[in-house]
Parts: sequence; C-alpha cells; structure tokens
Amino acid sequence: MDPIEFRFGGYQEPASIHNRAAAYFGERLRQRLGDRIRFELIGSVLKLGRASGDLPLMVAGGELDFAYMATIRFTRWVPEFKLFDLPFVVEDRASIQRALMGALGERFKTAMASSPFRLLGVWDNGFRYFSNKLRPIRTPADCKGLRIRIQMSELIAETMAALGFVPVPVDIKEFTENIGGDRFDAQENPLTNIYNFGVHHHHRYITLSGHLFGAAAMICDQARFRAWPPEVQAAVDEAARAATAYQHRLAAAEDDAVRKLLDPAQNEIIELTSAERAAFVAAVQPVLAKHRGSLDPKLFDYLR
Repeated sequence: MDPIEFRFGGYQEPASIHNRAAAYFGERLRQRLGDRIRFELIGSVLKLGRASGDLPLMVAGGELDFAYMATIRFTRWVPEFKLFDLPFVVEDRASIQRALMGALGERFKTAMASSPFRLLGVWDNGFRYFSNKLRPIRTPADCKGLRIRIQMSELIAETMAALGFVPVPVDIKEFTENIGGDRFDAQENPLTNIYNFGVHHHHRYITLSGHLFGAAAMICDQARFRAWPPEVQAAVDEAARAATAYQHRLAAAEDDAVRKLLDPAQNEIIELTSAERAAFVAAVQPVLAKHRGSLDPKLFDYLR
C-alpha cells in the first residue's frame, strides 16, 4: 500500500517557532505511523509566490493537508476568535496557554466544526509590539500619522486608528516585499516575526507594547480527516496536541531569545512604564467598549 502523503504549509522561516513545531508534528506522526506516511513541511509558501492568506485555501483545495494561520482568518466561522483582536485583554501568557490547551481550546474546536476545517490546536502567536523607522514610541501621541502595516482586520484597524496610526491592512507577503520602501513607517508583530522577517534591519525602534496577543490555528480539511483510517486520525490528533504543547513552550522562551539576538547598536528597545502603558490602554477603551459586548462574557473568564 502506498504511504499517505502529508504536506504541511506555513509562511515563516525554518528557525521560526511555528515551523519548528510543524516539524515536531511530523516527527510525532512518523514515530506513530512509520512508513505508512510521508511527511513534507513547506515552511514558507511566500517563497512559492503565494500569500500567507492562501494557506486555508490551499488546505481546502487539497494542495496542503495541514497549515498554521493566524486565527484572524477564521473569524467568519468562529466569531469567538475576535477575542484575540481586542486590545490589552490578554496579560498573562501562562494563563492563556493553559486555556488554549484546555476548555477554551475545546470551545474553539467545537465552533470550528461548522467550517470546512478541523481545528487541531491553537498556537501561541505571541504578544504583539510596535516597530517603526522614524522615532521611539512611548505615548499615543508618538503614533500620530505613522502608516502602520496591520493584519487584515477591521477591528485591529480601529484600534490602530484610535492610537493615531494610519492603518494599512496587507498580507505579510506584501509587507515584506515593501518594507524597505516608503509605503510603511511602522508595523506590529511579536518579536519572533520582527526578527525572522528581517523587520529589525529596517525599523530601529521596537516598543514592547503588548497591545494584542496573537493566536494561530493549526488546521486540516475536515472531509480529508474523516477519510483517513481511524488509527491515522488518532495519530494526527495526538501529534497535534503534542506539537501544540511544544509550540507553547517555544513561544514562552522566544521573546528573551530574540532580544539577545538584536544588536543594541541597531535597535532600540522601548519598555513602557506602567503610566505609559496605561495611556495606551486608555486610548483604545472606546474600541474595546464597542466590541467587547459582541462576545460571550465567559470568554474573558478564560484569560484569568
């Protein structure tokens, strides 16, 4: 019998925590299923000329069997994922990781069942920070007029506008292709992406704002999953849970690891005081108040 071909797609560099977790997933599958499978990791579809946002389409169309993608791309099926688009609602990484490995993660999986995709795990996409090439950002006033690349989210665009930025929502592929030009002054990402996408070569100033906490969905196609033999399904679920726990461990250590890689002569790390952070929180309160009511209040209990 021919082996089952598994192709896992991502959009990052080999050293990224996401691709390391995806590779770990493949290793767990091989340990469990041996020669019954053949696993290939396509670490960056950007290098194939595809946008990161194509990944769910590639899974649905059969080009890929698995992928990771920011949860922002799945809110049409799982409105609860908007939790991660709200500013300053996640403050403790350990708490949110426990929730994602437990009841909150199961709630997301149940909600995703109404989509074409099976949610295999929710990965830690990191606390998001501002970087820019013009000036240190310590107050909302410092954001005024800066053109900032953001993810494809109207909600996040509202948050950035409330801070004074001019939001420009584009796929990461388009951003990385234009980062050296004049189209963008700033962007927001976790440190791991700021480093792995080479943003630090263009943006001197990095503000540790923690304004958002990102999450990524590890997915496969539901119909294809159901077509696999039961023992393969069980192996996929087990390997996905192990890979998610591994990814969370990598993420928890990543900020410190990246900070050690950044050259202080090239990058200035701005750590906000409590008062400075409070000014950012106050500036986005109208956005939070507007959208918080659209979500089940119980969701916020998972964040404690």
